[in-house]
Amino acid sequence: MAMLQNFSSFHPSIKITPSKIHIFTKPRKHYHSFQISCNYTQKLVLEFDPKIPIEEAITPPSSWYTDSCFYTHELNQVFFKGWQSVGYTEQIKEPTQYFTGRLGNVEYVVCRDDGGKIHAFHNVCRHRASPLASASGKNSCFVCPYHGWTYGLDGALQKATRITGIKNFRVNEMGLVPVRVAVWGPFILLNFENGVLLEEEADIDLVGNEWLGNSAQILTDGGVDSSLSFLCRREYTVECNWKVYCDNYLDGGYHVPYVHKSYASVLKLDSYSTTILEKVSIQQCDAEKDQEFDRLGSKPALYAFVYPNFMISRYGPWMDTNLVLPQGPRKCLVIFDYFLDSSHKGDESFIAQSLEDSETVQIEDMKLCEAVQRGLESPAFCSGRYVPQVEKAVHHFHSLLYESLSN
Repeated sequence: MAMLQNFSSFHPSIKITPSKIHIFTKPRKHYHSFQISCNYTQKLVLEFDPKIPIEEAITPPSSWYTDSCFYTHELNQVFFKGWQSVGYTEQIKEPTQYFTGRLGNVEYVVCRDDGGKIHAFHNVCRHRASPLASASGKNSCFVCPYHGWTYGLDGALQKATRITGIKNFRVNEMGLVPVRVAVWGPFILLNFENGVLLEEEADIDLVGNEWLGNSAQILTDGGVDSSLSFLCRREYTVECNWKVYCDNYLDGGYHVPYVHKSYASVLKLDSYSTTILEKVSIQQCDAEKDQEFDRLGSKPALYAFVYPNFMISRYGPWMDTNLVLPQGPRKCLVIFDYFLDSSHKGDESFIAQSLEDSETVQIEDMKLCEAVQRGLESPAFCSGRYVPQVEKAVHHFHSLLYESLSN
């Protein structure tokens, strides 16, 4: 069973002096604008009704895929609540290693300290908001490139340069703002709701249930675990809303014979099945036997979608993951990480051919998704329909979105 470990750090207190409250002279105007925005986005949310059976339902309106206010609402309600997959444990397998990332307007850094403990923080200096770290690497501390303020890997402020004369400065209140972090199998998860992981939340099953619902054991039994080794990463910038990419992944193989003709030739498409779970949908499909080049293996391929934006494909000796990061209403970044069974790591020809085949599929999907985005911009399209036989997972995804956006 995949092991889940939780790590937490301190949360700095934030103090506002009463003497400064009166400087905000026009709160009513800002509040009114906020209310108009909320009313507008809620109106868009309610244009989809998840209670209507899939046989009669219409899809969410195109505004869900194009509107900038709706996009901001999504970030707050979908991505900044609950657990989000952001990386894998091999990125920080050694002490003092770190990696950075961005989700919406949130910059973060994940690191392993000298004692092996994992931490995550907002990647923002407490002095003038400069990002501290970039990309990935190995460091004993984080030094701000702007003014040299230095933080330990536990987030504590170690040095603030040239602050002689400053008053009411409390070092223990100026550490990096923490983010909740956990590990499930090979995956690192973050939760941006608050930076303190309460002791009662440290239960393995509780955090696992928050992320995966009741599917954790099913994924583990399907080979989604830490036994495979990381091989490589590829990134694709796609000119479409992040949900367009997710919808495409979830259509039960509907598009495969039309878009991926070469890939379709090695699949038994009539064996395609979809299982809907609480927060995960799992698609499975058998591969044709006696293939000249067999990267899919003899067992059914498993394609798991973990709400809201993480995909795990497990087939043969391979596991690849797709992390779909929103970059705006009409753009997303798709990060592919490839993992491989150690028995195939020395087979360079097999690896090269497998990655080439995967690349072909990704390019085909990118072209398709970008074309769909252009269609969503057309005044001729508002909403579509579901094909019940194959698009149950798409409807499930939209229903989970509605639930998140309505809260």
